[in-house]
Amino acid sequence: MPWSRSSMPSRRSDVMRPPRSGRISMTHRFELSIIAATMLAAVALGACSPASAHRVASSPTPVAAVEPDTSPSPAPAPSHVFVVVMENRSYEQALAGGYTAQLAAKYGVATNYHGVSHPSLPNYLAMTSGSTWGVTDDGYHSLPASGLGQQLTQAGIPWRAYMEGMSRTCFASPYPYALKHNPFPYYGGKCPAEVVPFSSFAADMAAPDAPRFAWISPGLLFITWDEGYDSANRVLMLVIRPGGVHQESSAYHDHYSLLATIEDRLGVPRLGQAARASSLRELLVSGSAS
Repeated sequence: MPWSRSSMPSRRSDVMRPPRSGRISMTHRFELSIIAATMLAAVALGACSPASAHRVASSPTPVAAVEPDTSPSPAPAPSHVFVVVMENRSYEQALAGGYTAQLAAKYGVATNYHGVSHPSLPNYLAMTSGSTWGVTDDGYHSLPASGLGQQLTQAGIPWRAYMEGMSRTCFASPYPYALKHNPFPYYGGKCPAEVVPFSSFAADMAAPDAPRFAWISPGLLFITWDEGYDSANRVLMLVIRPGGVHQESSAYHDHYSLLATIEDRLGVPRLGQAARASSLRELLVSGSAS
């Protein structure tokens, strides 16, 4: 069936989070919250302009894909997974930030990680559905009700997306919020209840039963940038985990790899292109990366 696209406002933001097999300690959650908040504070804000009508590809189908695994099994999965997505910096530019460089020296780094397209929106869609849906702009596109948020909800996995600058709804918040940085309302054309202002983050992290998956920060923490500035589209990916040590992986990865890793850790099928992507598993096992 065809999907229509309507013009809507847009602005900034990003955050999500992980599984519930165990529970992250309050101390570690606090540390990761500080990392997330510090990184978010450094994000450059950008405006989004409406685009014209657009037709997109068919819905990505979940695929229960598991990579051949000859490496040691990771330690028990952290009870929470956090993702922080920053804006428009190449690999070298991201490492030029003093705090980012400190994190890269201490934790896991995917040195050959790439965005999948330009501009911002297709990368956010890839990270949350395994497909760009043929989108090549930052305008609003009403896509089929699918994606990682719906997948986690159906699996009974608590999650939240924390949006910086969101003061009203997903579609009506003024600058500095940008809809193009909030992929969840694109799936099904409505704002999920799990998408909340970033101001809710501190209280949620202090609660004894925080969401298992958070789009921006703690347990297992991924920090990446949506896109670079050139055709190579190489961006920085940091993997921060409890007890983690500095290690690097030179294997090719992209935003589909991030989605694959999140879904594997949360025990749900891989969506779309994530089914064929190489996960970031080697950075979750001490001493296994190259």
